[in-house]
Amino acid sequence: MIRFEHLSKRFTLDGRSKVVADDITLSFPAGRSVALLGRNGAGKSTLLRMIAGTMEPTSGRILSSGTISWPVGFAGSFHPELTGLQNARFVGRIYGVDTDELAAFVEDFAELGAHFRLPFRTYSAGMRSRLAFGVSMGIAFDTYLVDEVTSVGDAAFRRKSAEVFRARMERAGAVVVTHSMEQVRQFCDAGAVLEAGRLVYYDDVEAAITHHNHNMGG
Repeated sequence: MIRFEHLSKRFTLDGRSKVVADDITLSFPAGRSVALLGRNGAGKSTLLRMIAGTMEPTSGRILSSGTISWPVGFAGSFHPELTGLQNARFVGRIYGVDTDELAAFVEDFAELGAHFRLPFRTYSAGMRSRLAFGVSMGIAFDTYLVDEVTSVGDAAFRRKSAEVFRARMERAGAVVVTHSMEQVRQFCDAGAVLEAGRLVYYDDVEAAITHHNHNMGG
């Protein structure tokens, strides 16, 4: 369960104010895969970062039950001088999982070959994303935060990513940001629409899609 209590987030730049969350109070039920929908710039990624705890709200709070991942596919916390293997082991130690099992999973999944044992700073953007997605999926969380991650890599890798994600969803929930309504229908069973600082939750993902399409003029 993820509960927003009077959550507000406001940015001010050059005297202009941008409201991402305006006194939001609602809950995402445990075990549901929630599509977070909204137009570009609505603040979906910002909301994910607040759920993850990597960004503070202006006011209010977010409560949760169970473990929550960092945004899946986010590579910003990897050390550039450590190899992919060393980074995977480091994250595994932080989360208290078997580092050998995690490293083996990531090496098989990410398909980095010899690069898995080279410094992270030498990786291309695609390689960084594959490593990050592998590390994320290799750790069992109660809720996964996902930001357009299955768009990474070639068609075969995207299919594999989708299969692994579906397997995780059999025993976990998620909050998923994607612009693909096909992926929303494939991975999500509920939805929430973020618009002008307001968040509306729907138990029926199709109702959320209808609301989002209306906002987009569709």
